[in-house]
Amino acid sequence: MRRREVITLLVGAAAMWPRGARAQQAKMPTIGFLGAGSGSDSVWKDWTAAFVQRLRELGWVEGRTVVIEYRWGEGRAERYADLAAEFVALKVDVIVTSGSAAVAVKGATSAIPIVFATANEPIGSGLVASLARPGGNATRMC
Repeated sequence: MRRREVITLLVGAAAMWPRGARAQQAKMPTIGFLGAGSGSDSVWKDWTAAFVQRLRELGWVEGRTVVIEYRWGEGRAERYADLAAEFVALKVDVIVTSGSAAVAVKGATSAIPIVFATANEPIGSGLVASLARPGGNATRMC
């Protein structure tokens, strides 16, 4: 091979290598965590720590095998719809929340699974069809 052909081959390979590496990287699953009620991350610290620990026990390590996007309602229910819309725009794989925020999330998406820890009147609010068979995209944590 002539020198020019070798240089062309090396430059071409170097130019294509980053594209190939990026194409093979899979998107990590993303959890949208919407902290409802009053407070922010400091109020939810113990709960989120337990959540992350349980995920780790199940083989999901934050930053390695799963991404968690945290958002906080800070006691303002009017924020829930905007935060839910943000999760939809981010294309998270599942949304974890509780309380009245679950209803706002349900209003934002019918495709992304919603897991809620607690909710007042989940059947009456239209969040689920029944507790035994929730149907739709929402279910409660056990």
